Amino acid sequence: MYKRLKELREDKDLNQTQIAKYLNMSQTGYSKYETGENDIPTKILIELAKFYHTSVDYLLELTNDPTPYNLKK
Repeated sequence: MYKRLKELREDKDLNQTQIAKYLNMSQTGYSKYETGENDIPTKILIELAKFYHTSVDYLLELTNDPTPYNLKK
């Protein structure tokens, strides 16, 4: 899962600081998610799935299909 987060971020040519700012947290805190040092809270997983236009299942590597679910508005 952690490798997938890094790959998604790098595919968009973003750095950890930019993602951390989007999540309203420190770069160090976000870095610990990418390295697996800290578990990612559900709320953050949802925000990342929305940001990357994918599903939480894709982030968690439960599927290789990045297609997002139909989200509630």
